[in-house]
Amino acid sequence: MIDLDLYRVFYTVAKCGSLSRAAEELYVSQPAVSQSIKQLERLLDTPLFNRLHHGMELSAQGGKIIFDDVEHAVKLLDEVEEKLSALKQNATGTLRVGASETIFQYVLSEKIVEYNRLFPHVKIELISDVSPKIIALMKSDACDIGFLNLPISADEGIEIMRSVRLLNDIFIAGKRFEFLRGEQLSVKELTKYPLLLMEEKTVSREAVDHFGISHGVYFKPAVEVNSWGFMKRLVADGMGIGCIPKEYALNRLADGSLFEVNVSPSLPSRSVGMALPKNVNMTFALQSFINLFDEND
Repeated sequence: MIDLDLYRVFYTVAKCGSLSRAAEELYVSQPAVSQSIKQLERLLDTPLFNRLHHGMELSAQGGKIIFDDVEHAVKLLDEVEEKLSALKQNATGTLRVGASETIFQYVLSEKIVEYNRLFPHVKIELISDVSPKIIALMKSDACDIGFLNLPISADEGIEIMRSVRLLNDIFIAGKRFEFLRGEQLSVKELTKYPLLLMEEKTVSREAVDHFGISHGVYFKPAVEVNSWGFMKRLVADGMGIGCIPKEYALNRLADGSLFEVNVSPSLPSRSVGMALPKNVNMTFALQSFINLFDEND
């Protein structure tokens, strides 16, 4: 099949009547236009133009015969491009976003509201689950984009695009442990008090366990929970000292129902990362959502 761009060059030369003016309209060099015309004539095995001193004239046995059909085809292609351009400015379809309930609440809620305002015709499907299950859904083409607690083990089926939110884990306590406010505890001294930690095999639990082990301490939680909201409630009610990203406890810290326990050294920062399936179909709807994170909070 002949390259359609050659027909577009033919149409432009015929419309302009000269190689130089066609080159200006196509934003290419005049020799490139001339070469394209010669190539098309060679492929069609017929001369398309009469080369005149003052310009280019369609040949009676070539250019004039095909001009009307080529003009119609070029205009149809232009209409297709305009339709696609309009579609891109008014994204449609479904965007499937996967994350934990906490990440949706504390990291993504504002972005999702903003995206819906910009692209109201896109249906947003929110898939709430733990990071391993979100990864599995992305690999099975059941989720377009995931937001995961990092770090995670390398997986050939997904690609971590970037970090979108820094998380700073802290230890928190309620009024029952008010005597610890302003005190500085070592990591080992934490083990004197009942600890509330996330359940095993979660990224956050692995992070705090690794932190303890690196300081010669093996944490044995009095209570394991499966949600940050439940942990905050139990800690506020005096059941023990919890470990939570500070960003997820700001309201409680501000109203005084919880306070940060000063532990030295402090836990290292971690983050929430944006992940995509390998070989993802980058639709305009998906790319537009990713673009909202170009300036990280």
